[in-house]
Amino acid sequence: MTSASVTSPHRGTARQAGPPRPRRHSRSTRRNLIAAAAFLVPTLVLIAVLRIVPTVSAVRSSTRSGLPGSLAEPEFVGLDVFRTMFGSEQFWNSVRQTLVFNVIVNPLQIALALLLAVLLTRSIPWRGLWRTVLFLPAAVPLAGSTIIWGIALRPDGPVNGLLELVGIPAQPWFTSPGQVIVSLIVLASWIGIGYWMMFLIAGLNDIPPVYYEAARIDGAGALRTFFSITLPMLRRPLLFVLVADTVSNFVLFAPVQILTGGGPESRSNFLMYDIFHRSYELSDPYQASAELVVLLVLMIAIVAVQFRLLRSEDGED
Repeated sequence: MTSASVTSPHRGTARQAGPPRPRRHSRSTRRNLIAAAAFLVPTLVLIAVLRIVPTVSAVRSSTRSGLPGSLAEPEFVGLDVFRTMFGSEQFWNSVRQTLVFNVIVNPLQIALALLLAVLLTRSIPWRGLWRTVLFLPAAVPLAGSTIIWGIALRPDGPVNGLLELVGIPAQPWFTSPGQVIVSLIVLASWIGIGYWMMFLIAGLNDIPPVYYEAARIDGAGALRTFFSITLPMLRRPLLFVLVADTVSNFVLFAPVQILTGGGPESRSNFLMYDIFHRSYELSDPYQASAELVVLLVLMIAIVAVQFRLLRSEDGED
């Protein structure tokens, strides 16, 4: 009896002390999963509604043909819409103008953003103020910035007024086939340089100072330090900025729609604007969908290159 009376409390204690721990852990895990789902579900729904569903709809429409506004179901035509599109000079002109714009604007924006980022991580007076001033254009809505530059660069605008003060004749800017691309590059760069600069400043601040101290001890100059330490250590932020900037400029639309309408002489008829023009002004949503598919393929290819480069940097196959 003594043995039973001693053993029984131990068994009771084991039953009371053991089980509550996993039960509390299980409740905590369940609460974390519910909280994670509460944050993720709205985002996933928005991605599905605003990204996946329109993409699937565009792919479907690119294989159909019919009379817009008709009650009849569009006819399945396979790749006929793509064949017609690839035979269109206007389509290839849009692709050509889009590529020309991006080949010029992307290196320009990234080079200037990197130069400013390096400068504004040095000990200079009012460094925070300069960062704010340079980033401020990115905080203005794109349509607002477009209107501001449209006023500044119009024939009787303030920019031409300043040029005339120094003896340079007024320039046509957005109405000249030879200057419209340059004008759009200025507009896009005014917005983009300060924005991408902030990402590069964050990347520069993450570089351990010990590398620069070692370079200083070894007697490396500013250029050697930049190309041997800064650029290699900044590779990941630079890759992100390069791809994000390219995607952003590939879908540039508001300045073209507000200021140039694809002109003059179709010099600013970028692919994104041509999609809008065909869908809403020419009532040809099927070829517009095919052009959108081409644009999406270009975007996916760029993102794939980015991830491939990032895997190479981390030593993965």
